[in-house]
Amino acid sequence: MKRETDSDEGDADGRSGRIDGKIRSHNPWMIGLGILSAILAFVIISPMFWLVWRASTVEPARAYDLMFSSRTAWITVNSIVLMVTVTLFSILIGVPLAVLTTQTDIPYPRFWTIVAALPLVIPSYIGAIAFVSMFGSGGEIDSLFGVTLPRVHGLRGSIFIITLYTYPYVFLTTRAALISMDSSLVDAARTLNHGPLKSFRRITFPIIRPGIAAGALLAALYAISDFGTPAFMQASVFTSRIYGEFSGFAVEYAALLALQLIAIVAVILVIEAGIGRDEDASGGSGRAEMIRLGRWKWPAMGFVSGIGVLTIVVPVTIFTNWVFRSEGDRIPALEFQTEVALNSVYLAGLAALIACLFALPVAYYSGRTNSLVSRILERATYVGFAVPGVVIGLALVFLGTRTFPAYYREGVILLVFGYVVRFLPQAVGTVRSSVLQLDTSTIEAARTLNVGRIETFRRVTLPMIMPGIVAGAVLVFLTTMKELPLTLMLQPIGMDTLVIKVWQAHGALAYRYAAIPALLLVFISGVTMIVLLRQEGYEIS
Repeated sequence: MKRETDSDEGDADGRSGRIDGKIRSHNPWMIGLGILSAILAFVIISPMFWLVWRASTVEPARAYDLMFSSRTAWITVNSIVLMVTVTLFSILIGVPLAVLTTQTDIPYPRFWTIVAALPLVIPSYIGAIAFVSMFGSGGEIDSLFGVTLPRVHGLRGSIFIITLYTYPYVFLTTRAALISMDSSLVDAARTLNHGPLKSFRRITFPIIRPGIAAGALLAALYAISDFGTPAFMQASVFTSRIYGEFSGFAVEYAALLALQLIAIVAVILVIEAGIGRDEDASGGSGRAEMIRLGRWKWPAMGFVSGIGVLTIVVPVTIFTNWVFRSEGDRIPALEFQTEVALNSVYLAGLAALIACLFALPVAYYSGRTNSLVSRILERATYVGFAVPGVVIGLALVFLGTRTFPAYYREGVILLVFGYVVRFLPQAVGTVRSSVLQLDTSTIEAARTLNVGRIETFRRVTLPMIMPGIVAGAVLVFLTTMKELPLTLMLQPIGMDTLVIKVWQAHGALAYRYAAIPALLLVFISGVTMIVLLRQEGYEIS
């Protein structure tokens, strides 16, 4: 339906018009935003061009030998096994937890929801360090009790650790789908004498499948792109091998491996697009009748609390214990300094600010127009989030050393740009959500008072979308604080951060020096998550 009224971006004579609340893309104001969005999208994806160019300089015969060697085949198999296994285990943990906290009469569901979601704020490599020191050969259990447990090491150890800190993606998306689905369908199934399991298989599962697929996609992308945990566990996968080849100056092999990893990520996205179709999704209101757990409520609470102990209590306990230890020789270079924490906060804050500035025109243009161009430009900014951080780091190393050598490891520009490339979609997504909820009547009322476009945006539109901007900034800040590979590859000389200190302590096998940085990362991540939930008005119950 077409409306010929003025809009905040419309001309005074109403020629721009609106279609279903959207601004026509040929509006001069929108054309300007479109051009700006195109420039920003190109800037964001430009590092990938450098990566492709560097890989193309390898001689065809040598490229063939590198890509189809037994070593590369082993890395590929390990990476795929890691990704598939973590995704399956995340589903097996996340879906039951979502059902328990939404569709059963488990006591204190809000508390258990928080327990199940909290592992998301802890970097998986922090958990890897804690578990190796606790359960590994010569670890806490071995030293105190003389009990040798199966080693948390290699590919199996990586699968175990990454699953523990990745399942919340599936848990949260599945839980959201369960809460929003039409409960009358489940109630109708139960009136036909379908038990809880049969009702879930035939009614609930097809409805929430898109939510499960969305969480599984995030889990798969995290598993295939995780660098810290496989590196700490000495698992030979793409991310750790790319960094290893880069550190050994075998940049040709690293570039080829990076392109193969991008190809795997592309396949993941295609598969998810097919599995995650939402034709079976059904929205509704009200809640289905709660499943009575009876005597099973105690095992259910034990299951959730066991997950919480493994993912939260064990790491925090280990690192807290290390804070008060003074064993071994003193290593002054690894000792914690307040400046390290300030550096992390400064870099994360700068990345959050720039990401929101980049996200605003892209999200506004996408949210206020119906054009195919706007959707393509918005999706182009998502490339960095789908590509592993170690690949973006490698691309920016090529860009810095070849084009901007004065900025490579001599300032924060390349590093912060890498953070923005990696995490811009988080800001774009939240800002666009706020733009879609704009009250256009208020904006149009301001325009009828002859207030200019810029002044209308500043005084009316910007305050209305500010919650989305703040939420995006908080998300970017949170993930930037934990980002390891980009920081390692682009760190300015002499500017250490919390994640760098954790990495250095691991390299020196002096884990007690990782205690304070690790605890600070967990604390800052937890506080940031609380701020995010309060900002979004999120109600767990």
